[in-house]
Amino acid sequence: MEPMVALKIAILTISDTRTEESDRSGQLLVECLTAAGHQLADKRIVPDDIYQIRAVVAQWIADAEVQVVITTGGTGFTGRDSTPEAVSVLLDKRIEGFGERFRQLSGDEIGSSTIQSRCLGGLANATVLFCLPGSTGACRTGWEKILKEQLDSRHKPCNFANLVIPGRGQHG
Repeated sequence: MEPMVALKIAILTISDTRTEESDRSGQLLVECLTAAGHQLADKRIVPDDIYQIRAVVAQWIADAEVQVVITTGGTGFTGRDSTPEAVSVLLDKRIEGFGERFRQLSGDEIGSSTIQSRCLGGLANATVLFCLPGSTGACRTGWEKILKEQLDSRHKPCNFANLVIPGRGQHG
Protein backbone atom coordinates (compact mmCIF):
# COMPACT_ATOMS: atom_id res chain seq x y z
CA MET A 1 0.00 0.00 0.00
CA GLU A 2 1.28 3.44 -0.90
CA PRO A 3 2.04 5.89 1.93
CA MET A 4 -0.46 8.60 2.80
CA VAL A 5 0.43 12.07 1.54
CA ALA A 6 0.22 14.61 4.37
CA LEU A 7 -1.89 17.65 3.52
CA LYS A 8 -1.44 21.20 4.79
CA ILE A 9 -4.67 22.12 6.54
CA ALA A 10 -5.79 25.51 7.89
CA ILE A 11 -8.39 25.73 10.67
CA LEU A 12 -10.65 28.75 11.13
CA THR A 13 -12.87 29.09 14.18
CA ILE A 14 -15.73 31.54 13.71
CA SER A 15 -17.03 32.90 17.00
CA ASP A 16 -17.75 36.15 18.78
CA THR A 17 -16.82 34.62 22.13
CA ARG A 18 -14.12 31.98 21.74
CA THR A 19 -10.45 32.53 22.48
CA GLU A 20 -7.48 30.22 21.93
CA GLU A 21 -8.03 28.95 25.48
CA SER A 22 -11.75 28.23 25.02
CA ASP A 23 -11.73 27.07 21.38
CA ARG A 24 -12.43 23.38 21.98
CA SER A 25 -13.74 22.71 18.45
CA GLY A 26 -10.76 24.26 16.69
CA GLN A 27 -8.38 22.46 19.02
CA LEU A 28 -10.16 19.14 18.41
CA LEU A 29 -9.74 19.58 14.65
CA VAL A 30 -6.04 20.36 15.09
CA GLU A 31 -5.62 17.22 17.20
CA CYS A 32 -7.52 15.11 14.66
CA LEU A 33 -5.60 16.33 11.63
CA THR A 34 -2.19 15.92 13.28
CA ALA A 35 -3.10 12.46 14.61
CA ALA A 36 -4.02 11.50 11.03
CA GLY A 37 -0.56 12.59 9.85
CA HIS A 38 -1.45 15.94 8.28
CA GLN A 39 0.23 19.30 8.93
CA LEU A 40 -1.37 22.38 10.46
CA ALA A 41 -0.82 25.19 7.95
CA ASP A 42 -2.46 27.91 10.08
CA LYS A 43 -5.11 28.37 12.75
CA ARG A 44 -7.09 31.50 13.46
CA ILE A 45 -10.20 32.74 15.24
CA VAL A 46 -12.39 35.46 13.73
CA PRO A 47 -15.71 36.93 14.85
CA ASP A 48 -19.00 36.05 13.15
CA ASP A 49 -18.47 38.72 10.49
CA ILE A 50 -19.01 37.86 6.84
CA TYR A 51 -16.15 40.05 5.60
CA GLN A 52 -13.57 38.89 8.16
CA ILE A 53 -14.44 35.26 7.45
CA ARG A 54 -14.25 35.81 3.71
CA ALA A 55 -10.93 37.67 3.96
CA VAL A 56 -9.17 34.88 5.86
CA VAL A 57 -10.60 32.08 3.72
CA ALA A 58 -9.75 33.98 0.51
CA GLN A 59 -6.18 34.49 1.74
CA TRP A 60 -5.81 30.75 2.36
CA ILE A 61 -7.35 29.85 -1.01
CA ALA A 62 -4.77 32.10 -2.69
CA ASP A 63 -1.90 30.53 -0.70
CA ALA A 64 -0.44 27.58 -2.62
CA GLU A 65 0.82 26.11 0.66
CA VAL A 66 -2.74 25.62 2.00
CA GLN A 67 -4.46 22.60 0.48
CA VAL A 68 -7.45 22.29 2.81
CA VAL A 69 -9.48 24.81 4.83
CA ILE A 70 -11.79 23.64 7.59
CA THR A 71 -13.98 26.16 9.37
CA THR A 72 -15.96 25.59 12.54
CA GLY A 73 -18.85 27.81 13.59
CA GLY A 74 -21.32 30.20 12.03
CA THR A 75 -23.33 27.59 10.10
CA GLY A 76 -26.61 27.92 11.99
CA PHE A 77 -29.56 30.27 11.62
CA THR A 78 -28.99 32.86 14.33
CA GLY A 79 -28.57 36.49 13.34
CA ARG A 80 -24.79 36.49 13.10
CA ASP A 81 -24.31 33.02 11.58
CA SER A 82 -22.86 33.91 8.17
CA THR A 83 -20.22 31.32 7.30
CA PRO A 84 -22.10 29.86 4.30
CA GLU A 85 -22.69 33.33 2.88
CA ALA A 86 -19.04 34.29 3.41
CA VAL A 87 -17.57 31.15 1.89
CA SER A 88 -19.98 30.07 -0.85
CA VAL A 89 -19.13 33.01 -3.14
CA LEU A 90 -15.47 31.96 -3.07
CA LEU A 91 -16.12 28.42 -4.32
CA ASP A 92 -15.47 27.27 -7.88
CA LYS A 93 -17.46 24.06 -7.25
CA ARG A 94 -19.71 22.99 -4.40
CA ILE A 95 -19.53 19.54 -2.84
CA GLU A 96 -23.28 19.04 -2.46
CA GLY A 97 -22.91 15.62 -0.89
CA PHE A 98 -20.84 16.90 2.03
CA GLY A 99 -23.66 18.80 3.73
CA GLU A 100 -26.15 16.07 2.89
CA ARG A 101 -23.93 13.33 4.33
CA PHE A 102 -23.07 15.38 7.41
CA ARG A 103 -26.74 15.99 8.21
CA GLN A 104 -27.53 12.31 7.65
CA LEU A 105 -24.82 11.23 10.10
CA SER A 106 -25.60 14.00 12.56
CA GLY A 107 -29.27 13.02 12.60
CA ASP A 108 -28.32 9.82 14.40
CA GLU A 109 -26.78 11.96 17.16
CA ILE A 110 -29.02 15.04 17.48
CA GLY A 111 -32.19 14.06 15.65
CA SER A 112 -34.16 16.60 13.66
CA SER A 113 -32.02 19.49 14.97
CA THR A 114 -29.52 18.54 12.26
CA ILE A 115 -31.64 20.37 9.68
CA GLN A 116 -30.45 23.64 11.22
CA SER A 117 -26.88 22.91 10.11
CA ARG A 118 -25.88 24.74 6.97
CA CYS A 119 -22.48 23.08 6.72
CA LEU A 120 -21.01 22.97 3.24
CA GLY A 121 -18.01 21.92 1.21
CA GLY A 122 -16.41 23.00 -2.00
CA LEU A 123 -13.34 23.49 -4.15
CA ALA A 124 -11.60 26.76 -4.94
CA ASN A 125 -8.23 27.28 -6.63
CA ALA A 126 -6.99 23.72 -5.93
CA THR A 127 -8.05 24.05 -2.28
CA VAL A 128 -10.80 21.98 -0.72
CA LEU A 129 -12.98 23.70 1.91
CA PHE A 130 -15.30 22.29 4.54
CA CYS A 131 -17.48 24.38 6.84
CA LEU A 132 -18.57 22.57 10.00
CA PRO A 133 -20.85 23.66 12.84
CA GLY A 134 -19.22 25.09 15.96
CA SER A 135 -19.93 22.31 18.42
CA THR A 136 -17.17 19.91 19.37
CA GLY A 137 -19.49 16.97 18.72
CA ALA A 138 -20.26 18.20 15.20
CA CYS A 139 -16.55 18.65 14.47
CA ARG A 140 -15.83 15.15 15.74
CA THR A 141 -18.62 13.71 13.56
CA GLY A 142 -17.45 15.64 10.50
CA TRP A 143 -13.84 14.60 10.94
CA GLU A 144 -14.28 10.98 12.02
CA LYS A 145 -17.08 10.04 9.67
CA ILE A 146 -16.23 12.04 6.53
CA LEU A 147 -13.07 14.12 6.46
CA LYS A 148 -10.62 11.59 7.86
CA GLU A 149 -11.26 9.28 4.88
CA GLN A 150 -11.76 11.93 2.23
CA LEU A 151 -8.48 13.66 3.14
CA ASP A 152 -6.53 10.39 3.05
CA SER A 153 -4.81 10.00 -0.32
CA ARG A 154 -5.08 6.19 -0.02
CA HIS A 155 -8.87 6.07 0.43
CA LYS A 156 -10.63 4.25 -2.40
CA PRO A 157 -12.49 4.48 -4.66
CA CYS A 158 -11.99 8.25 -4.50
CA ASN A 159 -10.96 11.05 -2.17
CA PHE A 160 -10.48 14.80 -2.14
CA ALA A 161 -6.81 14.60 -1.14
CA ASN A 162 -5.79 13.59 -4.66
CA LEU A 163 -7.55 16.64 -6.08
CA VAL A 164 -5.33 19.03 -4.11
CA ILE A 165 -1.99 17.17 -4.21
CA PRO A 166 0.15 18.84 -6.91
CA GLY A 167 0.55 16.65 -9.96
CA ARG A 168 -2.37 14.38 -9.20
CA GLY A 169 -5.54 16.37 -9.89
CA GLN A 170 -7.78 13.33 -9.90
CA HIS A 171 -9.99 11.39 -7.51
CA GLY A 172 -7.94 8.37 -6.59
